Amino acid sequence: MKRIFSQCTKELVQFRRDHLTLALAFLLPFITLLVFGFAIRLESKDIPLIVQDFNRTNLSSSYIERLYATNQFIPKQWKGSNPAHDAIDKGIAKAAVIIPPNFSRDILARRNTKLQVLIDATDVNNARIIRNSIQGVTNFFMQQEQLIPSTGAITPRIRLWFNPGRLESLYIVPGVYGVILWIFPSLLSAIAMVREKEKGTILQVYASSIGATELLVGKALAYLIIAITQAIVLMGLGALIFQVGLAGNVTTLLLGTLIYLTDSVFFGLLLGVRSSNQNAAVQGVALIGFITSLLLSGFIYPLNNIPFPLSLVSNIVPARYYIDITRDAFVRGTGWTGVWFDFVMLAFLGLIFFYISRQVLSRMQLAT
Repeated sequence: MKRIFSQCTKELVQFRRDHLTLALAFLLPFITLLVFGFAIRLESKDIPLIVQDFNRTNLSSSYIERLYATNQFIPKQWKGSNPAHDAIDKGIAKAAVIIPPNFSRDILARRNTKLQVLIDATDVNNARIIRNSIQGVTNFFMQQEQLIPSTGAITPRIRLWFNPGRLESLYIVPGVYGVILWIFPSLLSAIAMVREKEKGTILQVYASSIGATELLVGKALAYLIIAITQAIVLMGLGALIFQVGLAGNVTTLLLGTLIYLTDSVFFGLLLGVRSSNQNAAVQGVALIGFITSLLLSGFIYPLNNIPFPLSLVSNIVPARYYIDITRDAFVRGTGWTGVWFDFVMLAFLGLIFFYISRQVLSRMQLAT
């Protein structure tokens, strides 16, 4: 234990003296939190919409007002022989609504009338949102004008649980915690391990009496302390800036964060053991750690949308399980009954990372 704590102390002293590493540990995670927290928006807003009204009556004007009253569309103007088509072709608008000349006459006569809606489907998800919004506005307008019954045989009463205000920060920010706390602790520990190779001090370690397990545990303990500090600062800033507070049992968040950070540090040590220089270690964290935690963890895209065989890879991505824990702690609040399996997987993956790192380091020590 004395050698483990000595190794831990040495790493903490080196970390404190390196100002660039200090910035990497605390400044970049803060910037990443701000960028992800404010830039990622899953609900489309301020969609440019152009309306070509050939009817020009009070009824058509009322319908146009309803379209813009949703606060989802913003009006766009375009002049020309065919403004609706031209505006979409030139990217001025994402959708166009063309109201025919006989719009109000057909409605007052209780005849069917057809609106033409043109949607830029370059972004398929955005096109689906626009279509549903225009359809919803049209149905509401028809009910208001008493063109269809306001009540039916079935009246759904919809209640939003966990996030009734539909705040996107409650969904995004807990996921950002999982991505950031996977990237930066693993990056710091990987660089620390590779630096031993580049400076040649790893040979002194091999020649000493310290074993591979003691070396790994000593380094892991040091960077786990740093990672815990990162997590405290990050979640504190998240609560202060985005107003994201705890909704459930705090013990699941505390224990889950501790296990997850341990996994992240051991993953970084594994990459550091396998890499020959710092560039390779950084690229390994970026390619393996960042891409998988961003795209295969359920952070942005639902896990059931991941196609086979990448869906199999998502099962060994630790961020997937930690994001489930953070979203439960900050949004759902179900507690241990809802996330116990995530703890099992995080503990299992951490043991795998440590075992492989120890085996590789032991072989290198014997070869030397």
